[in-house]
Amino acid sequence: MKRDKYLTWNEYFMGVASLSAQRSKDPNTRVGACIVNEEKRIVSIGYNGFPRGASDDHFPWNNEGDLLNSKYAYVVHAEANAILNATTSVKNTTIYVTLFPCHECTKLIIQSGIKKIVYADNKYSNTDSHKAALKMLDAAGVLYEQMEFGEVVYVKDNKEI
Repeated sequence: MKRDKYLTWNEYFMGVASLSAQRSKDPNTRVGACIVNEEKRIVSIGYNGFPRGASDDHFPWNNEGDLLNSKYAYVVHAEANAILNATTSVKNTTIYVTLFPCHECTKLIIQSGIKKIVYADNKYSNTDSHKAALKMLDAAGVLYEQMEFGEVVYVKDNKEI
């Protein structure tokens, strides 16, 4: 008899996105993304970080101050990295993200043909960026849903660590 407590597909793919977020070196906000096709196969993953070849030791991680002295001018978001890292088309896929996409990533999601967003957190829900993202998603017919995602439990030798 099979066991009855196992990860749903949403929990599994959000878990991959969450694990990817742990690659980010951002001290404040770590975001992960996982793009999945209609056959439930992962076609790409990404996390927020500096562009390839730009040493994260030479750029600021600050989230305050003027643009040139903060991370905002330099960081590539998880969604953009996942779209750019894809080894096949992302048309008609679902993107799992640990944080609801900003308006800039929303444009990339729509333009690339992704049809659904599943997200865990929405800490910027009261911002103009979020309102713009919702307006574009609704106009483009891209679905979005929030899921509850519990704390990840690590197990080694059948014991929680």
